[in-house]
Amino acid sequence: MDRREFLHKSAAGAMVFALPTIPDLYKDAGMGIVVHSYASRWNSKTPSKNYPGFTNALDLLDHCRQLGAGGIQTVVNGWSTDFARNVRAKREQLGLYLEGSIGLPKKADDVARFEQEVKNASEAGAQVLRAVCSSGRRYETYHSVDEFKQLTQNALSSLRLAEPVVRQYKVKLAVENHKDWRANELVTLLKQINSEWIGVTLDFGNSISLLEDPMTVAQTLSPYVFTTHIKDMGVDEYPDGFLLSEVPLGQGILDLPAMIALCKKHNPSVTFNLEMITRDPLEIPCLKNEYWSTFADVPATDLVRTLRMVRQHKAKNPLPRVAQLSSEERLAEENENIVACLSYSKNKIGMK
Repeated sequence: MDRREFLHKSAAGAMVFALPTIPDLYKDAGMGIVVHSYASRWNSKTPSKNYPGFTNALDLLDHCRQLGAGGIQTVVNGWSTDFARNVRAKREQLGLYLEGSIGLPKKADDVARFEQEVKNASEAGAQVLRAVCSSGRRYETYHSVDEFKQLTQNALSSLRLAEPVVRQYKVKLAVENHKDWRANELVTLLKQINSEWIGVTLDFGNSISLLEDPMTVAQTLSPYVFTTHIKDMGVDEYPDGFLLSEVPLGQGILDLPAMIALCKKHNPSVTFNLEMITRDPLEIPCLKNEYWSTFADVPATDLVRTLRMVRQHKAKNPLPRVAQLSSEERLAEENENIVACLSYSKNKIGMK
């Protein structure tokens, strides 16, 4: 069942729209790179001959073209019209696609800022803008069901302010499962907006932190997918729950070929953007009472399944850690991980 058929058969209580008709200029492009993959190098204050910092999208485009990536997903705030035109010229020269990462309007007087950023991103050639609705991880930022309900109301308000703008500029807005929404919650949010221009940035690994099975998340969200954050994940135990870490593609627990195929089935023009964040493992404290403060109806079976998965598939070697590294060593590790992921994408999963 393709996305149009899915939406047609799910008309009762579901979004009833078809994918926006936007030319698929980079349908067969190789895997792109999310700016957050360069957490150490982006706007780096560390002088480095081997890994000089990137200060803007032009630097990132040049670098990613040298690596053989298909495109980039980068922040678009603060761009001038002239800079957007320069980005378009550079992107067209290099033959790369561009996606933006944008902040949603929080209230009516923020719409003008949002519209200018959408306009600039569109001028630069972006057809998709990734967005998030929360300021942090659910289990760290929100401390009650009421607080999370308020997040939901704020998200609805923001997306309703954003929708007329992206519809006007014919740019797709893709909300990420950003360690905030469980998959069914994000679908409910999208159904309330009910717009062909608002869909999903499907992050392959984030929702493990919310005790969700990654393949189930992909099955739930792929009918709405516009773009992706492709990554692989390693896991291990720790006293208060489990550790979760991005690892180079092919070294983790995710069934990447199956997840990629599912996304392509529902949206043949979907893009795959590497988000390989080189950092210490995240602690997911799912055995502490505080973790559960926003979850009203998550079944115990989800916790049991997740902890069983961690025990069965925990990393054979310690998960990577970088806090002890020098700045230069961290830059080198970051670069090595990204290059390894691009090599895997070309040689193992058939992306250019």
